[in-house]
Amino acid sequence: MKTKENIVNTISNKTYNATPSTIDKKWVIVDAEDQPLGRLSSRVANILRGKTKPEFTPHMDTGDNVVVINAEKVKLTGKKMTNKQYFRHTGYIGSETFTSAKEMMEKDPTSLITMAVKGMLPKNKLGRKLAKNLRVYAGPVHPHTAQKPEISEN
Repeated sequence: MKTKENIVNTISNKTYNATPSTIDKKWVIVDAEDQPLGRLSSRVANILRGKTKPEFTPHMDTGDNVVVINAEKVKLTGKKMTNKQYFRHTGYIGSETFTSAKEMMEKDPTSLITMAVKGMLPKNKLGRKLAKNLRVYAGPVHPHTAQKPEISEN
């Protein structure tokens, strides 16, 4: 019969869980020029979540800070620029608003990428915390040069 000590001694491979002291957060630049919105946002969501790192822990913020530049040059395939509708509701009766992707790009080009990435993050406290690590800029200039960000290859 196996005792409790024998069972503990036979288990040598333990699951790794990251702790806040072991997490190494970097800054990453992603260029959105001529990239499809969905593919770009899923890649950014994976970097924010930390799934590109070997020490990924699902319940921790192990991801990097992401700076997305050239948001105004992101590509939407097909007729999505005119046909895709974004829905808003203020909470009052009959006050639902539909905005096309083209109108959103003219008003604020960063909102398309921000909404797409937030939709791919978890819908809980962790997702809201991860969304704060995303910075999106319409042009190629950003104020995060002091953080020495790395340029993403893809």
